[in-house]
Amino acid sequence: MKNCIRIILACFVLPAISVGCVAVQTDFSLDLGNKTGFIAERLDRIDVAIEAEIAAGKLPGAVALIVRDGKTVYHKSFGYADIASQTVMQKDSIFRIASMSKAITTVGVMQLYEQGLFLLNDPLSKYIPAFANPRVLVSADEGGTILETRPAKREIRIIDLLTHSAGISYPFIESPLQKVYKQHGIIDGLTEKNLTLATQMERLAEMPLLFDPGSAWAYGLNTDVLGYLIEVVSGKPLDKYFADEVFTPLAMEDSYFYVPADKAERLVTLYADVDGLQVAAGDESEIYLNNPNYPVEGAQTYFSGGAGLSSTAHDYARFLEMLLNDGELDGARVLGRKAVEMMRTPRIDWDGDGDADFGLGFEIIDVASELGSPGSYRWGGAFFTAYWVDPEEKLIAVFMSQVRPASSDFRTRISNLVYQALE
Repeated sequence: MKNCIRIILACFVLPAISVGCVAVQTDFSLDLGNKTGFIAERLDRIDVAIEAEIAAGKLPGAVALIVRDGKTVYHKSFGYADIASQTVMQKDSIFRIASMSKAITTVGVMQLYEQGLFLLNDPLSKYIPAFANPRVLVSADEGGTILETRPAKREIRIIDLLTHSAGISYPFIESPLQKVYKQHGIIDGLTEKNLTLATQMERLAEMPLLFDPGSAWAYGLNTDVLGYLIEVVSGKPLDKYFADEVFTPLAMEDSYFYVPADKAERLVTLYADVDGLQVAAGDESEIYLNNPNYPVEGAQTYFSGGAGLSSTAHDYARFLEMLLNDGELDGARVLGRKAVEMMRTPRIDWDGDGDADFGLGFEIIDVASELGSPGSYRWGGAFFTAYWVDPEEKLIAVFMSQVRPASSDFRTRISNLVYQALE
């Protein structure tokens, strides 16, 4: 998988920890026969590869899950959720999924769109007036003071946010806006402070844009803005909206912005691979990437639609199955078929290869460069999580670990290991 947020993070680290032996939990009740469309012996290669990454000290542990034709083909956990205490990783361990939150927020937007509450080509300022009359950054000094701006050629439309083409960036990504954002208190999306979407998005609306809306692709706080749009249009806080409209209908019982106290022990420890695996211990300015106390401590008032959710492999697989089934799962209709079709339609070139390969919330595979199928869609999270959906093979896959930064390239290799096992 292309890593859309490539940065090297310097952080305070603890002494290196040895991973030791690899602990594996397997659901032996799974039917791995021909009915699933996979060759059981070839699925074992996934075990070998994950165990090798753990033994090499690149990953503390992991959970992998594959579903095909509605049947769970593979669901295993490996290694440790916490190395120091030798807490074995479980299949229901909870992970910070970071940017895998974006697809869920996109579904929330599309639900309200289907209700006729707005059009995707509507200007954002029609619903959030603070975004009216946007301006584009021309220059700023080394400290982030804005020196010159110009009027944008047009307003931000809702579709621009869905395709990351609004001209909004992230504070953690190097850009002409990076220091401007930091000077003005714009956060990446994860915070222990007593902040809200409303206050942060109103502040973001005061910032200039990187470029004219709709003219280019830039990864940024677009989906946090969409989360605030959901709040404004629905009249519900984003956590309440997701619980009512996504998590409950899909029986996603372990998905939250802030993990409740009675489930906190299931939250996997976050590591940094810096001269070996270290428990991540970032200061507050680096919380987006490596504050290990998120999301069980702090004010718990900011609901980042772009990065804030935590979940299990099982919960996220149910969400993906809903998308694979054109918006329905187990009798619960979450989206209409045409809305899902819009989400998985390529609209903009996100990686500079000249082809449209980004839809509404995730990358669309136009030509598979590794084993896979054109028309598949995928994305990942900063803490080493990933997913993809393959409509042609009726297959979804989820992989979760917790390392940032990471030296492993396993997220780019796991798809080959899955596809080589097909009958």
